Amino acid sequence: MFNRRGTLGALTGGLLTSLLAGAAQAKPDQLAQAAKAPMDPTEVLPLWPGDPPGSAGVTVVETVVDRTVAGGLRDRATTHTRKPTLTVFRPAQANGAAVVLMPGGGYERVVSDKEGFETARWLADRGYTCFVLLYRLPGDHWGAGPDAPLQDAQRAVRLVRAKAAAMKFDPARVSIMGFSAGGHLAASLTTRFDAKVYDRVDAADDLSARPDLSCLMYPVVTMVDGPAHGGSRKQLLGPSPTPEQIALYSPEQNVTDRAPPVFLVHAADDKTVPVANSLMMFTALKAKAIPTEMHIFEEGGHGFGLRGIVDKPVAAWPSLFETFAKRHGV
Repeated sequence: MFNRRGTLGALTGGLLTSLLAGAAQAKPDQLAQAAKAPMDPTEVLPLWPGDPPGSAGVTVVETVVDRTVAGGLRDRATTHTRKPTLTVFRPAQANGAAVVLMPGGGYERVVSDKEGFETARWLADRGYTCFVLLYRLPGDHWGAGPDAPLQDAQRAVRLVRAKAAAMKFDPARVSIMGFSAGGHLAASLTTRFDAKVYDRVDAADDLSARPDLSCLMYPVVTMVDGPAHGGSRKQLLGPSPTPEQIALYSPEQNVTDRAPPVFLVHAADDKTVPVANSLMMFTALKAKAIPTEMHIFEEGGHGFGLRGIVDKPVAAWPSLFETFAKRHGV
């Protein structure tokens, strides 16, 4: 019988103490103490060799906001990203696969700790070489507008593949994992990996941007009225998107038979991003016979990542993802 508490161990760089089934669960005060331990990686790769595409006229100032509550887990968010990066988490024993993580933030910010760094540490403990993407935001007047985040996502996968030999992982075993609005970005890459959204910069851009597997965590997916997450849609497409924009930026409407296997996770009680987003994506993927697995949990809310899964059904998701990834060679 699966012990959902077992997934909480060794959580993100020491947040919890063991992933073994039946391991004792850490208490909140222990989590607060553990949160002080992990250091940020020092290996940070610039995504672009110079200024990102469409930089002319961009005047915003990149800012890191520390939202950590006294005694709580670290919680930082970056607004107005000017210099997109990949923060690298190297495993002690590499398993030959890599994961590019795309944290959420409603396309207003990128929440680096909860959904990025913490999950990357958990995955690195299991052998994955991880890259947390700090991507640009569509409301900052980049030349590509709503395609600016997709430019960064495509470039990230290509750059990661270009680093595969040096970092000792297989360029044919590169996954992506997106959370909330980062889930929309990951879903967009899943369906539009071959869209020409920027001009070639260097040899890395000769490589494929198609992920070998996609994990969508409580994702924003559709831009259609009703199930759409209003905040993400407004940031991406403005207050009055056209029907053509809604169709292009709704990944469930752009699934092809070239999409990679997809793993979907959502909580039925999510009051921020309706569970219909995952259901719509699942239906579209199945219509194209894409290998797909979806888990809709009774309880979990929104934005749980790894830290919000204690004593909830969603505690099962990390092990379920790992099983799915291994089954599909990633």
